[in-house]
Amino acid sequence: MGTVEPVSEPPSGPLSHRRPEATVLRMLLGNQLRRLRETAGVSPDRAGYEIRASRSKISRLENGRVGFKERDVADLLTLYGVTDQQMRAAMLDLAKRANAPGWWAKYSDLLPDWFEVYLGLEASASIIRTFELQFVHGLFQTEDYARAAMVHIHKASPADEINRRVSLRMKRQDLLVGQHPPQVWSITDEAVLRRPVGGREVMRAQLRRLLEVSQRPNVTIQVLPFGRGGHAATGGSFTLLRFDESDLPDVVYIEQLTSALYIETRSDVDNYLAVVNRLSTEALTPADSSQFIGKIIAET
Repeated sequence: MGTVEPVSEPPSGPLSHRRPEATVLRMLLGNQLRRLRETAGVSPDRAGYEIRASRSKISRLENGRVGFKERDVADLLTLYGVTDQQMRAAMLDLAKRANAPGWWAKYSDLLPDWFEVYLGLEASASIIRTFELQFVHGLFQTEDYARAAMVHIHKASPADEINRRVSLRMKRQDLLVGQHPPQVWSITDEAVLRRPVGGREVMRAQLRRLLEVSQRPNVTIQVLPFGRGGHAATGGSFTLLRFDESDLPDVVYIEQLTSALYIETRSDVDNYLAVVNRLSTEALTPADSSQFIGKIIAET
């Protein structure tokens, strides 16, 4: 049987200083388990039977979408013929760390599972590229704008729940000022800037906030004005995340009304990458975008 080297830490390099969150560790471990299973010639059904689970559970484990029981990992390693004690110990340690709760755990009663996955990916990404069609990206929102958006989306929620949702959104923004922040490149449709979420004063402050964050060395903001006509992102808003870990594929995140899509298939991701590259050439340059936002502020 071939040997698959365990990955317990991100590779060295200029962008590899950020410690991966549990979500990414689960993806790394899942990728390794899939390679070991395929090398051993074991079917997903057989692997599921070994840990008293279904084929779909194996799929979720290998995609890093659920937590790992150390016993299950140990049983799978035995099934796959992994006897090297150092490798087994490294993978079991990775399984333990992959189950560590993220900072958002205290908000888990508010968060659907599909969004908890996104928070883990966002917190571990080295590059985040987005296209926004309706709202300002969550990493750039002011507290008042976020509150207005939350009230609109969660009309029936009590005030204390809205406050916690806003607190969660503000906490996410710590990512931009951490020791090793990701590169965030956001392309924003003009409609986002014109839609008066929260009213005139809230929107004016939000636009000023966009100008402020665009000055950060790790943030690029471009505006796609109405005057440019139609654009390539016919499907709406999306986020493309890239990671330092060479074993991890880029992930496209598309949020829906009551769920989300996570796209990892290389050909599909390449299509989204081509779209976001086209959008970046169709949009105003960062400097012209700042001037454009300034003009909207003056008009507001």
